[in-house]
Amino acid sequence: MYEALKEICWKANLELPKLGLVVYTFGNVSAVDREAGVYAIKPSGVCYEQMRPEDMVVIRLETGEVVEGNLRPSSDTNTHTVLYRAFPKIGGIVHTHSTFATGWAQAARPVPLYGTTHADHLATDIPCTEFMSDDRIQNDYETETGRQIVDCFREKQLNPEEVPMVLVAGHGPFSWGESAEKAVYNAKILEELCRMALITEQLNPGAIRLKKSLIEKHYQRKHGKDAYYGQK
Repeated sequence: MYEALKEICWKANLELPKLGLVVYTFGNVSAVDREAGVYAIKPSGVCYEQMRPEDMVVIRLETGEVVEGNLRPSSDTNTHTVLYRAFPKIGGIVHTHSTFATGWAQAARPVPLYGTTHADHLATDIPCTEFMSDDRIQNDYETETGRQIVDCFREKQLNPEEVPMVLVAGHGPFSWGESAEKAVYNAKILEELCRMALITEQLNPGAIRLKKSLIEKHYQRKHGKDAYYGQK
């Protein structure tokens, strides 16, 4: 019943190793069909080279139950479920352990907005959650990971459509977008922004945040109502 959705999910997952965002079986992409109330996600522990569209596992968004698929879904499935429910306009989610983004997550640091490349994509620092408390770890860990991300965005009053990425302290990055393809794009952008920020601090440990006027100019020219970046 869900061949088209599984094809989209499969193709998006194959982009992760091509973009250097995963090694071995790390990471996963999901793609949601809001009208059908389901999403497809990568099967757990399966090599990207061996995956086929029919291997994707379809999950009921309302219940979190498997509705189609013979393999076990990603161990991060419950995190995806929480995010889809909390952020109703997103269409795809990516989780990786990409090197630079994971480094910042392990340092439990938001990524400062140092330059215009960062401002072209979001007008704020890349957020990082707090470390998860022991009681949440001992509960449903993957569900609590999703809740921790949602709590972070609510506490910082961030719009997930404007800030399509986050670092989970001690764990790694998550990104999302209006489609699975866009979520993968944002995962690669997140990794590059983390790499640039690290280089910036290595070259100048006293580097300061980009000034507000430049942040607003670069963000608005690409995302504002009078945006003029790209073609019509």
